[in-house]
Amino acid sequence: MSNLLESVNDPADLRRLPRTQLGKLADELRACVLNNVAATGGHLSSNLGTVELTIALHYVFNTPHDRIVWDVGHQTYPHKILTGRRERMPTLRQLDGLSGFPQRSESPYDSFGTAHSSTSISAALGMALASKQKGENRHAVAVIGDGAMTAGMAFEALNNAGVQLHDGGKLLVVLNDNDMSISPPVGALNRYLAQLMSGQFYAAAKNVGKQVLQVAPPLFELAKRFEEHAKGMVVPATLFEKFGFNYVGPIDGHDLDSLIPTLENIKHLLADKSGPQFLHVVTKKGQGYKLAEADPVAYHGPGKFDPAVGLQKSTVPAKTTFTQVFGQWLCDMAAVDKRLVGITPAMREGSGMVEFEKRFPGRYYDVGIAEQHAVTFAAGLACEGLKPVVAIYSTFLQRAYDQLIHDVALQNLPVVFALDRAGLVGADGATHAGAYDIPFLRCIPNVSIACPADENECRQLLSSAFAQDHSVAVRYPRGAGAGVTVLPSLDPLPLGKGEIRREGKGIAILAFGTLLYPAIAAADQLNATVVNMRWAKPLDQALLMQVAASHDALVTIEEGAILGGAGSAVGECLAQSGVLKPLVQLGLADAFTTHGDPAKLLAMQGLDTAGIVNTIREKLGGFVQAQAPLLTVVA
Repeated sequence: MSNLLESVNDPADLRRLPRTQLGKLADELRACVLNNVAATGGHLSSNLGTVELTIALHYVFNTPHDRIVWDVGHQTYPHKILTGRRERMPTLRQLDGLSGFPQRSESPYDSFGTAHSSTSISAALGMALASKQKGENRHAVAVIGDGAMTAGMAFEALNNAGVQLHDGGKLLVVLNDNDMSISPPVGALNRYLAQLMSGQFYAAAKNVGKQVLQVAPPLFELAKRFEEHAKGMVVPATLFEKFGFNYVGPIDGHDLDSLIPTLENIKHLLADKSGPQFLHVVTKKGQGYKLAEADPVAYHGPGKFDPAVGLQKSTVPAKTTFTQVFGQWLCDMAAVDKRLVGITPAMREGSGMVEFEKRFPGRYYDVGIAEQHAVTFAAGLACEGLKPVVAIYSTFLQRAYDQLIHDVALQNLPVVFALDRAGLVGADGATHAGAYDIPFLRCIPNVSIACPADENECRQLLSSAFAQDHSVAVRYPRGAGAGVTVLPSLDPLPLGKGEIRREGKGIAILAFGTLLYPAIAAADQLNATVVNMRWAKPLDQALLMQVAASHDALVTIEEGAILGGAGSAVGECLAQSGVLKPLVQLGLADAFTTHGDPAKLLAMQGLDTAGIVNTIREKLGGFVQAQAPLLTVVA
């Protein structure tokens, strides 16, 4: 690393550099991002694409006094490096290390915590209006990607901003458009137009013209139409101006000689109370690293790799992941039932739907980052006799809770929710952890919740869900499970029925989901019974009563929030039945889980084999009967 980047310990240092050195700084910053992500894993393509934009924003605006809100936040590694966290980049996404997303507790430069998309404009608008109300001279900048602009929340914020900021308030929305490219000639033209349209002369001339022509309404309307049509010929859209924004762009987001003057002009417009501003920049994912430019999807979130070589296929056969199990089941079930349609809110790769789209393109719907729409859209399809399967991360389903209740459950529609990333997710941290789906789903009538223990059971329970005439969610974790062979059958398991997997004495452990296997290992040390409950709702009450009658104490275990979770359902059932037995509930504590290695995080929660044994011995030691272990396993 050269001395230039090392000399920038905060944006104040950056702003002291001459503009002629910023191109060199961008090269060093890009290399720093690449080398660090290669060493730790993380988001790469998006961060390589925002290097120049990050430099320009911190160069022009007085951060952290001026606020920058990064939408989604997976493109903020250059921002972290320039804001005093360069030396900590080797700890990225590791336990006790830097978060992979903006985090208010991590730095004053992280003005708003993000990781779910389309929140930036709302947050920045709130900041702009707060500054206005308090009489502070502060800018608020929202940086939002073209994908995040597909969400209704972004347009709700735009609609509100145009009304709230018509008489002042310093809000700039930067659209980071990385789904198109600009050829050099067009880029040069766009640079000129952007600087012209953001300049004082253009704004003043437009205002003077309006004042002069106001006395002659027909001429004023003619001039107004001419301006709109002429501008529409040289810029892609005037949509944002209908929301009350002054639209500037598009400009090349990798051209500092375009970015900085344009941002400076916009800053002057904001000082003149010209209303909210909208800057459209075009960037390229993976910019500056040819392998990522050629395949930005593969390099979106890679693990560790050698930058000189690139991503390599492992020679060691990988375990089948739950996501792959779902993708194969989706294709197999679609082949035998033409009613099946697959829906994803912009998570085709992450949810394992690439093959489904290829084989059944007419039955595949990617609705963009619009979780609310995805759920109600599925409800509409179900009303007409189709069988929608919504593939959605557990943490993203939270965004469509009203639609889930009002549009699906209340009408008792047969929609299957394939909840990927249930439980802890490791390096992505609290924003992506699927900790709350059992509590927020089980209180809704007409909704069932399946918790497969392994890969084969996941396939079976997906078939069970699809066979029902009401809504069913099947929750499964990120990555691979126990390595159980997945059978090709599409036969379902019975609704609401569990099984005894190990018979012991004294204590019965009721497992919901993949923690069944560490529970069995713990039970071998404790001579405890283990029950694979399979369903958080409906509970297998007959099996629960049977086990409660034949054991002295019960333990529930789940990779989800304890409060309101499956263990709570067991406690409620026992209480309603008048059964008084000691009950210990194991799961995720009432605190947001940090980022880090998943195995370490589970151990910290006491959900590994050793933790389960220790907790049971501590709380229920008097009921442990660890004579000769009974290892009979009921398949």
